[in-house]
Amino acid sequence: MSSETRPDPSLPPVAPPGEPPAPAPALALHGLWRRFGNKVAVAGVDLTIPAGSFYGLVGPNGAGKTTTLSMATGLLRPDHGTVLVHGVDLWAHPEQVKRSLGVLPDGVRLFDRLTGAQLITYAGLLQGLDRPTVAARTADLLAAMDLAGDKDTLVVDYSAGMTKKVALACALVHAPRLLVLDEPFEAVDPVSAANIRDILARYVAGGGTVVVSSHVMDLVQRMCDHVAVIAGGHVLAAGTVDEVRAGRSLEERFVELVGGRVGGEGLAWLGTSSG
Repeated sequence: MSSETRPDPSLPPVAPPGEPPAPAPALALHGLWRRFGNKVAVAGVDLTIPAGSFYGLVGPNGAGKTTTLSMATGLLRPDHGTVLVHGVDLWAHPEQVKRSLGVLPDGVRLFDRLTGAQLITYAGLLQGLDRPTVAARTADLLAAMDLAGDKDTLVVDYSAGMTKKVALACALVHAPRLLVLDEPFEAVDPVSAANIRDILARYVAGGGTVVVSSHVMDLVQRMCDHVAVIAGGHVLAAGTVDEVRAGRSLEERFVELVGGRVGGEGLAWLGTSSG
């Protein structure tokens, strides 16, 4: 057995002499654990998300996705483990890291007595942007999200889909390097979803990194270049979409990894006409 020390695979490779160093991952999670009472929600998650990737996180309900993303973005402190954002420890330098993050959390809570324009403006000012920049970006985001006609409507009167879009605009207003979105397409109509996908694709093409959780396997397969499957608080598979799906559809591979499919046994009466 060789005594040579093996490099940590979660760290970027060391560049040969004379070459620029490899970029740090946009997000690196090392040994994350989180318990709620007697329930272990996340059990030693390790995940490396390359800079410039469009990364999908999929799993069944209760898999630990939201808890993992909450710890990855500073919304929830892990019991154990570290979170590095572009090589910087989130919990050691939270203010520095959070300036580079855009977050759309699950069950988003907004100051819904503000109008849509006021809410995006407020988010931009909180990030330290000057008022002219905030005003220009707010107008751009309202137009991109098809909310310009509702910019003076209180957010409390927005539909669920409109609320999701204005929350996404708030996450984008400061042009973060890393965007973490928990179920961004939930309750969003197909046209708006297509517009959001276009916005996110342009963001990644410009050098940003997107991490998105979703239950829609076909959407993740078409939209993302990397994916991780998580269940029971563990990462079951991670890599490029093609690597993870292994020649099958992502949904088929997901069902194989997660299990739990029970079929319709015992429901023969559903095929019986009641007359």
